[in-house]
Amino acid sequence: MFSTRLLMSALFGAVILAGCAADSGPPTAMANSAANPITGEGLPNPNPTRIGSWATLPAEREWGSTAGLDIDPTDGHVWGYERCASGSAGGPGVNCDSNPVDPIFKFDRNTGEILANFGAGVFVTPHGIYVDDEGNVWATDFAGNADGTKGHQVHKFSPMGELLLSLGTAGQPGNDPEHLNQPNDVIVATDGSIFVADGHTGQNLTTDQEMDEARAAGLTGRIVKYSPDGEYIMEWGEIGTDHGQFRTPHALEFDAQGRLWVADRGNHRLEIFDQQGNYLDSRYQYGRISDLFITEDEMVYAIDSESNRLRHINWRNGVRIGPVDQDLLVGFIPPWESDSRPHSGVTGEGVGVDEDGNVYVAEGPASLSDAGSAFTKYVVAGM
Repeated sequence: MFSTRLLMSALFGAVILAGCAADSGPPTAMANSAANPITGEGLPNPNPTRIGSWATLPAEREWGSTAGLDIDPTDGHVWGYERCASGSAGGPGVNCDSNPVDPIFKFDRNTGEILANFGAGVFVTPHGIYVDDEGNVWATDFAGNADGTKGHQVHKFSPMGELLLSLGTAGQPGNDPEHLNQPNDVIVATDGSIFVADGHTGQNLTTDQEMDEARAAGLTGRIVKYSPDGEYIMEWGEIGTDHGQFRTPHALEFDAQGRLWVADRGNHRLEIFDQQGNYLDSRYQYGRISDLFITEDEMVYAIDSESNRLRHINWRNGVRIGPVDQDLLVGFIPPWESDSRPHSGVTGEGVGVDEDGNVYVAEGPASLSDAGSAFTKYVVAGM
């Protein structure tokens, strides 16, 4: 089995060696001077081979965009979704309500073959996806349909596609215990507690007045905690920039200590909490993060799909890699160049890592046309 801990040691050593040529200071200074977290320069790429159009799509279907994928802890294969041929991030037009095909897929991680496909008629626009230790598939639906009958919910499916549980009120956004408003992601703790990242709007708010108006209008930027059977327990957070506030909590992940990591995309940071919502720590070297994945031996892979000259000046898109216990980068999977983003490059929104160290990326609306399909695979060096 591939060890990301060995990868960490190798990459950190490469960063230090690169620094030796440019700096005669101590090793820590050499590591810092060699690597630029903004551009990725000086950071080694552990997954240099990109395989586009890696996953299979049923005959006569067209790829839509996505924002998430996950690795099945029971067998190591890849779960993801595509938005029913919609190239956008949601809203009117083509979506999974108007085009009710099965949006959720399980792919063989080696061949891209479809192992499961379900979810037709349930979603408007799927957003976050998570697979629990029993192989159940959780997915959020962050948009509502025109009839007010679907969307703004979290759904739990069995591995075979049986709908087991739904959170929120179908088609009705809100900010109370019975409602959700643009839920972005979902994750389940070891005790079965369910955590939902709720509120997609905040990332576009750039003044105090805009944030005040958004809060007054009932828009959300919060983490909601439920019992294993879906009963509301508590919540924390609102739209804002302080610790414990969010401008779009876009993705969730647990580390081995049971700490909850939140990709606070609009605030360009990772925020770390205990499971009672107490703020613990932050990370700032990963960019404008859309998703993150923490491996079993505690390496963070965070994907920046949104940095550009207007929203995060000078930062490059890509997958940034670092250890859990430090705000330090040891690797960078770069974007590819595109006329659509000439300074920042283009990459996807979702990220996952298999047991061999291969990295899988879910292509969002900004990267789908360049990628050619909804899922891309980056093969670890030497494989």
